Formats: sequence, structure tokens, C-alpha cells
Amino acid sequence: MIRAPFRRLLRDTRGATALEYALIAALVGLAAVTAYANLGDTISTQYSEVNSSVSDAVN
Repeated sequence: MIRAPFRRLLRDTRGATALEYALIAALVGLAAVTAYANLGDTISTQYSEVNSSVSDAVN
């Protein structure tokens, strides 16, 4: 009698796709944050060097 609701709950797959998409979105977000953290300083340094070179060329 009490097992029937649990069996139905275990067989119910509604929402599984939404959960999968949420996990994928979380992983993509984590990858983006990690990439930004690792590349942020490098990109900033490169931008500063290019800016300095352009300023020197103009003057």
C-alpha cells in the first residue's frame, strides 16, 4: 500500500530533461567563469600593450 506511491515516484520522468538542461547550463557557466578568471589578466595585458603601441605610433 505504501510502496505504490514510491514506485510511481521512481518511474516518473517528468522534469528529467529540465534537470539535464540545468546541469548543462551550470557546467557551461562554470567553464565560462573559469576561462574568464584564467584569461582575464592575459587579455588585459595584451590590450594594454596594443594600446601603448598604437599610442606610440600615433605620436
